[in-house]
Amino acid sequence: MKVYVGADHRGFVLKEKIAKWLFDWGYEFEDMGADRLDPSDDYTVYAERVASIVSRSSFAKATADKGILLCGSGVGVDVVANKFDGVRASIGKTVGQVKAGRNDDDMNVLVIASDFTKEEEAKKMLKVFLETKFSEKVRYKKRLSDIKKIEANN
Repeated sequence: MKVYVGADHRGFVLKEKIAKWLFDWGYEFEDMGADRLDPSDDYTVYAERVASIVSRSSFAKATADKGILLCGSGVGVDVVANKFDGVRASIGKTVGQVKAGRNDDDMNVLVIASDFTKEEEAKKMLKVFLETKFSEKVRYKKRLSDIKKIEANN
């Protein structure tokens, strides 16, 4: 598994901290930008970069890659990421919610609303996102199958 991280200017500072945590924890990751703080950049660029890779990975590997996306509200990058087949992005609100998202829904992109998330909360959500496995329960797998059918028909 490789982790892809992307953020616009509002998520840039927290993205840099996330990259350090990933490095410290020994995860293989790639920073998809922004490479510098640019108040005129657009979240769509970074969300597309991360989501396109996670989408391809979700169909190609048993151990699919994951994504981390940040913007001010989290909504923009969440909307963009979920346009890609196979991407199951969600805004992390609490550690428990992120854990449920991984366990029940095989969430593969964690979205962090940088304007509304404290650094320690982000760190805890990131850790549980990376460490929680999908439960593989039949009912959860059926739901993911249903989602694939919906994606195929849209």
